[in-house]
Amino acid sequence: MARTIDVDGRSTNPGPREPHGGGISAFSPKVLSAALISMAAGLLGLMALTGRLGVTNVGTKEVAVVVNYISGAERAVLSPGYCFYLPFIEEVFIFDRSQQRFTMSGNSYRESNHVPQLTVRASDGSSFYFEEMPIQYQIKPGMVTTLLQDSGPGARYKEEWIKAHARSILRDEFGRFTPVEAANPTVFLQAQAESKRRLNIALEPHGIEVVLIGTPTPKFDKAYEQAIEDRKSADQEVERLEVVLDQLVEERDQKLAAVERQKSVEMAELTGELKKELLEAERMRIQVERGADAFAARRRLEGEASEAGKTQEARGLVARYTKEAEGLESQAKALELKGDVVVREALVKKLTSIEFTLVPYSRDSQPTRLEHVDAKGMDAMSGSAEAGGDN
Repeated sequence: MARTIDVDGRSTNPGPREPHGGGISAFSPKVLSAALISMAAGLLGLMALTGRLGVTNVGTKEVAVVVNYISGAERAVLSPGYCFYLPFIEEVFIFDRSQQRFTMSGNSYRESNHVPQLTVRASDGSSFYFEEMPIQYQIKPGMVTTLLQDSGPGARYKEEWIKAHARSILRDEFGRFTPVEAANPTVFLQAQAESKRRLNIALEPHGIEVVLIGTPTPKFDKAYEQAIEDRKSADQEVERLEVVLDQLVEERDQKLAAVERQKSVEMAELTGELKKELLEAERMRIQVERGADAFAARRRLEGEASEAGKTQEARGLVARYTKEAEGLESQAKALELKGDVVVREALVKKLTSIEFTLVPYSRDSQPTRLEHVDAKGMDAMSGSAEAGGDN
């Protein structure tokens, strides 16, 4: 049966009377207040148990997303401190923004961030591996709402995204090289940078970025390791020899420079001496030319004087011999006028100088001519004949 209760707690409808004895009504203000307080305490207890007190603390290494279940709105909280929200209407999801470590090492799966070691097939068909390949990653605070939608709350973003992409991308990039090239720090850094770039492209839509990829040394089987060590030793020896060669080239250049300086000095000295000798030779040439000119002038004067004397002497001889010729011509003319008498006189004069040997008999009883035999000539001829007979 319905009844009405006044604000003072008294009922307006008559009902069964309570037994007399001074008891308190069940709907008195005190009972109602106690009920309300109990309800509030229970609600607070429930909120405390569920963690929905309307305020939460976001740490310095955390970010949060406040989701309103009525409007569907999402609000990112990027600054550390207390965050207020409406209990049962809104909910706060907190994410760890510190760097996480994903490790590839060992031979088994230990957890989401620890998987077996990375093995790579090189470009030449051989294989090498990394005993431990660490990857440092973290969430992108500006994309925390995307992270919540894509990965879910809490640490779920750590479970699959890095594991899904890291192994394949690292294999691709390091597999472009031979083991020897992969062991080269320059090549390793190149593959490391490209792997980081590709990983960030793949993880960016999920709100995750790779901060650092470790730089371990690739490992090979023992024979290959020995070959690499030998190659490294050979390369080091080549580098050492190149340094020695550079030193020798530098020493050679220094020696050449010193020799060139010395030769330059000697060249300068020789040039100075040659110039000095050239000046001395020029001076002597001028002196000799002057002496020659003086000698030539003197000889010219002597020649001219001799020529004048000889000319005068020749003129005298010409005059003398002209007179003698004229005298001979006069004698010839005189002899011509005398005729045969002159010839006979000359013949007689000639005969006076000749000795005659006369034979006292005549070959002809009536000689018509007289022969003359040179007795001296006959004696000479007879002497020559006797000498020839003795030989």
